[in-house]
Amino acid sequence: MSTDHDALRAAIDLLGDKRSPRRRSGAKKLRELCDKSAGAALFAALRAELRVPRTWETQYQMIMALGACRYRRALPFLRKLARTRFEATMVDVAIGDAIVRLARKHENDALPVIDCAKLGNDTLTDGAFRAMAMLRMVPDDGAIAKVIDLVSARPAEDPLRFWIAAAAAGWKGAKVEAFLRECGSSQRKDIRDAATEALQGKYGKWRPL
Repeated sequence: MSTDHDALRAAIDLLGDKRSPRRRSGAKKLRELCDKSAGAALFAALRAELRVPRTWETQYQMIMALGACRYRRALPFLRKLARTRFEATMVDVAIGDAIVRLARKHENDALPVIDCAKLGNDTLTDGAFRAMAMLRMVPDDGAIAKVIDLVSARPAEDPLRFWIAAAAAGWKGAKVEAFLRECGSSQRKDIRDAATEALQGKYGKWRPL
């Protein structure tokens, strides 16, 4: 029996623990392992976990793990959740992130990002933007223009600009450069730093929760 299989089995077993921190630990490990075979167990665990709003940190990790494990069967359920506003907004962030990872038709498909943004929930959109950046997606020029348009009318300090600036390290064109230079004047250091690195064609070492 391989070490990876042992780790996978142990993590799945933790999903059924009576204590939320232990369930969360199992979900985080499965998120690291990225094994699709854990998807069904994760999905069942998430549906049970959502009945207890106070365990939002565990819900967050389970949703992120579903995205990392590429369990596409969870996508219709996550899309329904995307139309719900959670008191713990990090759950919305995870939903946006996971939807992008699961709904892409190809590695640079930005349509799921744009679809999330259309729902008008900034924290959901933030998660979708984050996935795009972390996956280093390079959409086609038309999709890039649409994504930039989603935030370009917002103030330079708007937090939604951050992940777009971070994602743009691999993007080209005058519209991209103009957006990044505008972000470079932000009063928020994280946005300025992301824009500076992107203008140099460098992806930052971002480590989201």
